[in-house]
Amino acid sequence: MLAGDWLYMQAFKMTLAERNCRIQDLLTEVTQLMVEGELLQLNRLRKVDISVDDYLDLIHRKTACLFSACMRVGAILGQRVSNEEMKLGSYGANLGLAFQLVDDMLDFSSTKEKLGKPTGNDLREGKVTLPLIYLLRHCPAAEAWKVERVLSEGGFYSVRFAEILELLRGCGALQSARNKAREFAEIAKNCLTLFPESPYKDALVSLTDLIVERES
Repeated sequence: MLAGDWLYMQAFKMTLAERNCRIQDLLTEVTQLMVEGELLQLNRLRKVDISVDDYLDLIHRKTACLFSACMRVGAILGQRVSNEEMKLGSYGANLGLAFQLVDDMLDFSSTKEKLGKPTGNDLREGKVTLPLIYLLRHCPAAEAWKVERVLSEGGFYSVRFAEILELLRGCGALQSARNKAREFAEIAKNCLTLFPESPYKDALVSLTDLIVERES
């Protein structure tokens, strides 16, 4: 985390060198949103009464707003018109939502070797992500207690991770999360339609597919 903070401040240092108030204002705003997102997440730890809208608002603050700001900074530096800047910002926001959705899904469906960290970390830490929201919405109450038990115990003690994974797969929660990510990726692609064909546009379009279909 400290390394991440250092990198973020290096980015701020670079923007200061540009002497561009619009960029500085944008990054100040996005930093505030990201901090608010972290505080909201702390407040919602181990709570099961989280709606899809609550979750999307959270990941917009934590992830999508940064993706959006990065795209807008590029547009500002490239001196693009306002409409193009907003479209690129929307592309980034929807790409960020898709990225985080897949990330949260892979926390259950991938492997430690592919992720570089243990699977099931989000649930172990008390984070109720979209796959779990779908699971709690669709699985019988006789099974839902397993999620609540892991949340209350802070780990897979009374309930094994494999049991949660079986429930997620059984009710289609993982696939539903992937499908939701595809929806946001498609919106991101559509934001690029006003731009002329170029290798750069092709790269941005390809990035949406890469993010949605990744396995690590």
